[in-house]
Amino acid sequence: MKKLSILLAISLCSFLSDQREPLTAEAYAKLTESQKRTVEHALDGIELKDPELEISLFASEPMMTNPTNMDIDAKGRVWICEAYNYRNALNPRNPYNPKGDRILIMEDTDKDGKADKSKVFYQGEDINAALGIAILGNKVYVSCSPNVFVFTDENGDDIPDKKEILFSGIGGLQHDHGMHAFVFGPDGKLYFNFGNSGNTLISKNGKSYLDDKNKVITGDGKPYREGMVFRANEDGTDLEPLAWNFRNNYELALDSYGKMWQSDNDDDGNRSTRINYVMDYGNYGFKDEMTGADWRVRRTNMEDSVYRKHWHLNDPGVVPNLLQTYVGSPTGIIFYEGSLLPAKYRNQIIHCDAGPNIVRAYPAVKNGAGFSASVLNILDGSKRDKWFRPSDVTVAPDGSLFVSDWYDPGVGGHAMGDSLRGRIYRIAPKGVNYKVPVYDYSNAKGATEALQNPNQSVKYLAYQSLKNMGSKAENSLKELVNDSNPVMAARAYWLLADQNSLWINHAAESQNEDLRVLSVRMARKYFKNPYEFLKEMTSDASIQVKREVALAIRHKNYSDIWVKLASEYKGEDRWYLEALGIAANEDWDKSLELLQGKEGKEWLSKPHVKELVWRSRGTKTMEYLAEIIQNEKSEANKWKYYRAFDFQKGTNKNDILFKLIKSAKSDEEKVTIFKLLDQNTIQNNTNFKVEFPKLLAGIKNDLDFLDLVSKYNVKSQFTRLHHLTLNSADRQVSAEAGNASVKMHGSKGLLLELNNPKNIKKAIDKYGNVDNALIANELIKIYTNKKYSEEIRTLALNEMGGWESEAILWEQFKAKKVPAEYIEMALNILKRTWHGDIRNEVNKIIATGGGETINIDNVLNGKGNQSAGKEVFAAYCASCHLAKDSGIDFGPSLSQIGNKLSKQGLLNAIVNPSEGIGFGYETQEITMKNGDVLQAIITSKTEIDLMIKYPGTSNVTILKLKDVLKIEQKNDSLMPKFALNEAELKNLISYLEILK
Repeated sequence: MKKLSILLAISLCSFLSDQREPLTAEAYAKLTESQKRTVEHALDGIELKDPELEISLFASEPMMTNPTNMDIDAKGRVWICEAYNYRNALNPRNPYNPKGDRILIMEDTDKDGKADKSKVFYQGEDINAALGIAILGNKVYVSCSPNVFVFTDENGDDIPDKKEILFSGIGGLQHDHGMHAFVFGPDGKLYFNFGNSGNTLISKNGKSYLDDKNKVITGDGKPYREGMVFRANEDGTDLEPLAWNFRNNYELALDSYGKMWQSDNDDDGNRSTRINYVMDYGNYGFKDEMTGADWRVRRTNMEDSVYRKHWHLNDPGVVPNLLQTYVGSPTGIIFYEGSLLPAKYRNQIIHCDAGPNIVRAYPAVKNGAGFSASVLNILDGSKRDKWFRPSDVTVAPDGSLFVSDWYDPGVGGHAMGDSLRGRIYRIAPKGVNYKVPVYDYSNAKGATEALQNPNQSVKYLAYQSLKNMGSKAENSLKELVNDSNPVMAARAYWLLADQNSLWINHAAESQNEDLRVLSVRMARKYFKNPYEFLKEMTSDASIQVKREVALAIRHKNYSDIWVKLASEYKGEDRWYLEALGIAANEDWDKSLELLQGKEGKEWLSKPHVKELVWRSRGTKTMEYLAEIIQNEKSEANKWKYYRAFDFQKGTNKNDILFKLIKSAKSDEEKVTIFKLLDQNTIQNNTNFKVEFPKLLAGIKNDLDFLDLVSKYNVKSQFTRLHHLTLNSADRQVSAEAGNASVKMHGSKGLLLELNNPKNIKKAIDKYGNVDNALIANELIKIYTNKKYSEEIRTLALNEMGGWESEAILWEQFKAKKVPAEYIEMALNILKRTWHGDIRNEVNKIIATGGGETINIDNVLNGKGNQSAGKEVFAAYCASCHLAKDSGIDFGPSLSQIGNKLSKQGLLNAIVNPSEGIGFGYETQEITMKNGDVLQAIITSKTEIDLMIKYPGTSNVTILKLKDVLKIEQKNDSLMPKFALNEAELKNLISYLEILK
C-alpha cells in the first residue's frame, strides 16, 4: 500500500507539472540538486526553443528507466530498450538485475497524453544495454551486440512467440560503438549501421558476408574499416556495405527518396562531431584510408584545423561532411516527413545530442551535388538541467515527436551515474493532443492513406499490404504519384516500380529533380541491365541526378558514361568529385584513357582534369601526378598532389618520386618526396645514398628533420637531436627529439651534460620526460648521489613520474634504497602513480586510505573557487589533459567538458575514473616479444605499426607490430583515483564547469 501511495504521488506531481508554466530561471536556480532531479521539475529543466510548440511528459520513472532507443508502433504505443544493466563491468557500484534488461511497451489508454499502462514484451540478459529497436509488423528488431534479435509476436498478445538471431559475431559487447537501430527503407529493405567496434557480421546461417567482389565484409581496411552502414533484405540476405570509416555513427535516417543521413562522434573533446549526408559507397575519413593511421599522425598536405584533420578532409577519396556540430555525444536521428509540425521542420533532419543536452533540426539545402545545412534548436537542457540526455527521437503516428531521455549526470565513456530514472517527452504544436489515426490496411485506399503517415511502423504495414495487393493497388498508388507532395509520390513510385519497371521511366520524366534522382535509384534496384537508362540520364541538367548516376555505375565498367559525367565536372564541387571517384573504382585505367582522349593533348593542364587525376587510383596515376607537379606554378598547390601518392600502389613509386627530386624547387619539396619514399626498398638505391645526407644536413624545419630521422632510423644525427631536446622552445619538438635520441642512443644525451653546470638541469628536465628504463636508472643515480646539489637531486627525483620510472622508483622504495630525506617526496610521487596496485600500497603506507570522508551534497550544492580549481587542475590533471591552451594531450581534451557533463557527472569522472573511460582511451597492456610489458593507449594501428601514447605524454610512440606479442585491454583507467579533499573537489569542479 505504501508503494502504491508513492507511485500515485509521483504520478500526481507529474500531472501537476504539466498544468503549470515552467519555473523561471531564477526560481529554478533556487532548487536543490535533489529537487531538480524529481519528475515534478522535469519540464522546468528543459528550455523549449520554439514558441509554436509545446512539450509534455509522456512517461517517466518508476514506470521506466534508462531508455537507450525507442520506436512507436502503429497503435501509438511507445516501445523502449531499457539499459538498467549498463556496462556493469565498468560501473561495479551500480546495481544489476539478474533477470536482464527489458523491452517495455507504454500506452496512453485514457487519452490524456500520458502513459498509464506498461507491459514487458521481453526481458533477458541477452539484451542487456541494447541500443536499437524497430517495430515492423509483428516483428521486433533488437540490436544488442554481438547479436541482432528478431522477436515475432504471431498472435498479437505482446508476448514473443519466436526469438531468432538475424546477425551475430558483431563487435561491441556492452559498447556504445556496437550495433545500432534498424530503419525500414522506402525500397522495402532494412538499413542499419554499427560504430567502430562492430567490425563484421555473421549471417543466421553462420557464414561471413561477401561483397560484390567476393571479399569478406569486415573492418580490415580492404576497403572497409571502422563504423559502417549497411542495407539488407528483411531476412538478412543480399547484405551490402553502403559507407564506412565512421567513428560512432549512432543511428541512420532515411527520406522517402532513399537518401541517408546520420551523425558521427569525434574521439572525445575535439569539437569535431559531425552530421553526414551518406553517399553510397563513400569513405568518410575517420582513419587514414590506406594505413588506418590516426588523424593526429603527421602527413603531407595536413589540414589546417582539428576538425578537418579529424576526418582527413584534404585526402582524395574522403566524402565531405554536411555539418560540424562541435562538442557532442550524438544519439538518435530521424528525417521528419510529417505535416503536424511547423513547415521549418518538414523534410528535415531532427537529431538528439546527449552531450550538450539538446534536440535540434538541421535544415538542409542542395549545394551542388551535395548539401549544406544549418542548425535549429528545439529542446535545450544545457542552461538548467544538464542531466537531460536525449537518447532518441521518433515520429508518432499523429506526426508529433517523442524524445527519450536517458537522464544521467554524464554521457559517454560507458559511464552511468543513475540507474533509477528516465523520461519520455512529447513535442507537438500548442493545443494538439495525442490522437492516433486508425487505418484499414485491407484495401488499397486505406493502405495508400496509411502509406502517407510519417511513422515508420504505419508505413511498414501500408507498404507490405500494398505490395501484397500487387496490381490491385495500382490505381490508388497512381493517384498518389500525382500528389502535389513529391515525398508521397516517391513512396508510391517505389511500390509501382516493384510491379512494373515502366514507372521508373515515368519518374525519370518528372519535373521534380528529386523524383528524377529517385528514378536512378530505382533503376539500380530493378533493371538487370541499367546501361541504356543510365546513359540517357547523364544528359539530365541536374548535378544531383548526375551524382546519382555516378554512384549507380560503380563496378559496372561503364567507362563511357563515366567520361560523359566527368566532362560536367567544373573543378569545384567536392561532392561530385567524390561521386566520380566512387564511380570509377576498379575502372580507373579505362576511365582515364577515355578522359585523356576527350580532353586532348594538354589535358593535364586543365584544372578539372588535375582534380580528377588527384582523386584517381589508376596504374598510370603516379606518372600523371608527377607531370602535374612538374608543371605546377603554385608551390602551395603541389602538396595535395604529393599527398595523392600515398593512395597509389605500384612498384614504380620510388622511381617516379626520385625523378621529381631533380626538378624539386625547394628543400621543403625534397623533404616531402623523401617522406613518401618506401624506406624498405630505397635505402640501397645509389642516388638515395648520395642525396639523402645532403638533404638532411640542410633541413630547417625541425619536425621534418625528426620525421626523416625516425623514418630511416638515422643514427648519425645525435648532435642535432641532442640540441633540439635541450633547446627547442617547441615542446613537441623537444619531446620527439628526446624520444628519438633515447631510442637510438640510450642515455648518452643525459650523461653528456651531468658535469656541465650550464646544462645539467635542462638535461634532467628534458631527458627526464622520456619514460624509459635507462633514463630512470640514471635519474636514480643522480638523486641518490650526494655529490649533486639538493636542487639537482630533487629535480631528478621529480622526473620519475612516468609509467616505467614509477615502477622502478617503487622497487627502489621497497628495497629501502630511497635516501631518508627523499622518502616523503617519493611517496608523494607514488601516491599519484598510474599504477593502481602501487597506489593502493602507498596509500596504506601513508594511512590516508583515500583521504577524508567527502560530503557529496556539499560538493554538489556548494560554490567552489574557480581560480583555486585551476591550480588543482594544474597539479593533478594537466599532466594528461588539455584545458584550452594548457596541459598535455594524452587523455580526452577537457576544453569543452563544461558543455558535456553536469556537476554530478564531473564528480563521478574524477572520483571513479574507471567507470567512464572514453572509447579510444582504454588502458592497453602491450606485451613485447622481448618480455617488456607496457601500458598505454593505442591511437591507431596500421599493417606494420602500432601507434601508442604513454601516460602523461602527448607525443606518439611507434612500435613495430612484428615486435608485439599480445595486446590486452584492461578495465582500469590509466587515470589515478586521486585522494582529493572536499575543498579541492569543489574547486576543481567549479573550474571544469566553465570550460566551454
